Amino acid sequence: MRGPTPSQTVGPFFRFGLAWLAGRDLVAEGHPGLLRLHGVVRDGEGDPVTDAVVEIWQADPAGKFPPRSPSGWRGFGRCLTGPDGGYSFATAKPGRVDGMQAPHIDISLFARGLLQRLVTRVYFPDEGPANSSDPVLTSLPDPSRAETLVGVPDGLGLRFDMCLQGPGETVFFAW
Repeated sequence: MRGPTPSQTVGPFFRFGLAWLAGRDLVAEGHPGLLRLHGVVRDGEGDPVTDAVVEIWQADPAGKFPPRSPSGWRGFGRCLTGPDGGYSFATAKPGRVDGMQAPHIDISLFARGLLQRLVTRVYFPDEGPANSSDPVLTSLPDPSRAETLVGVPDGLGLRFDMCLQGPGETVFFAW
């Protein structure tokens, strides 16, 4: 049996404490425009992170965040990674935010060994013109790293793998 979690890192009790809060499905199966956002979280060695918590926060299809969404859109979901480091959400594609930001989903990632959450975004590959004028994507110091913020369509929906460090590291933002 493990001892108490050290105060400086997220430890073995972290997963248990957050497992019950919220859910991973923002929309029900059969919802018009259902989007399955899924992927794998990997560490710097390329191994799956099996005990991470992935949270998403997003606007509704009209580009409105709660509580301004007239549809009652919740906009928040939480998913624990599985034994393969995988996560999955049932959601709907958000609209442009404030007419300037390309459709995107904000992601917070919590995992063992992290002192603070990591924050990133996933953008949609079919939003080329909007992505090329998005103020966040265009402000990256190394524009070639923007590809780590764009999901990849596959047979299940939109795949967005996150790499915590090393080659192919996902862009994470200071908050």
